Amino acid sequence: MLACLFLLGFVGLISGHIHNHDVHNDIQVDRVIGGNEATRNSYKWQVSLQIAYNDDPDYWSHICGGSLISQSWVLSAAHCVGFEGVSYGVSLGEHSLSEFDGTEYFIKIKNIITQERWNPNSIGSGYDIALLQMSSPAYDNGFVAIAQLPANNIQLPNGFSCYVSGWGATSPYGNYPDKLQEALLPVVEHSICAQPHWWGHYATDTMVCAGGDGVKSGCSGDSGGPLNCFVDGRWEVHGVVSYGVVPYCNTYEKPTVFTRVSAFTDWIYEIFRVHGQ
Repeated sequence: MLACLFLLGFVGLISGHIHNHDVHNDIQVDRVIGGNEATRNSYKWQVSLQIAYNDDPDYWSHICGGSLISQSWVLSAAHCVGFEGVSYGVSLGEHSLSEFDGTEYFIKIKNIITQERWNPNSIGSGYDIALLQMSSPAYDNGFVAIAQLPANNIQLPNGFSCYVSGWGATSPYGNYPDKLQEALLPVVEHSICAQPHWWGHYATDTMVCAGGDGVKSGCSGDSGGPLNCFVDGRWEVHGVVSYGVVPYCNTYEKPTVFTRVSAFTDWIYEIFRVHGQ
C-alpha cells in the first residue's frame, strides 16, 4: 500500500491509497466525502487509473482518477505516477470497480509525461499535472467520451458550481466506495483561497480551489480526477485533483485543491503536437 505524502504534518496529496474493486445536490456524510453515487456513466471521460506490481502483472488496483482528453491521452496528477516497480493502465467506461458492468474496457499506459516544473517534494509549488499516453486508442462504445478542456487561462468566478468525481475515500476512516461518487464543490476564487486561514501561500495561481464548507470534498483516491464544470452549455474539466487535508479531507476552509487545467492548455497541446494526439 502506498503511503500519502504530507506537508506540515497534516496536508497531504489526496491519492496513493490502493483499493480494488444527471447530477445530485443532496448532502450525505458517507460519500466522495459528502456526495452521492454518480449517475452511471454520466462522466464518460472519467477513468480509473490503476497499477499492477511487476511481480504480479495480472492484479490491477485503482490508485487515482483521470480524464480522457483525446483518443490517446489521459490527464491526471503528477503525484499519481512515477512509482518504481509498477505498470500503469486505465479502465474507461467504469462505474463499479468490483463488477463487470459491460460498459468498461482496459488499456495499458505506454508513456508518462509530467509537467517539467513539477517538484514531488513541494506540492505547494503547483504543476501537479501529468499526461499518460495509452498503448492503443480509446474508442466510443457509448459509455466513453473525450473531455472538453477550458479555454486558455480562464478562471471561473467565486461560487461557480462544479463537481468532483472519483472512487476516493468517503470518510476519514478509510472507507472506499465501489461505485463512482460525485460531490458539488463551488469554486473558491484565488484571492480567498490564498488567505492565511485558508490555504495561504500553498494556493498558487495555477491552482483552483473548490469546496471548503466542512462537509464535501475530494479525498484519498480521488487524486488525478476531474473537477467537472458546466460552462456555456457544455461540461468541461477545469481541475485535476491535487491535495487537501488528509485524512480529514472535508476540513472547514480547507477546500480541495486542483491543478487548474486552463493554466496548462498550451502545455497539453504542445505535448499533442510533439507526440501525436
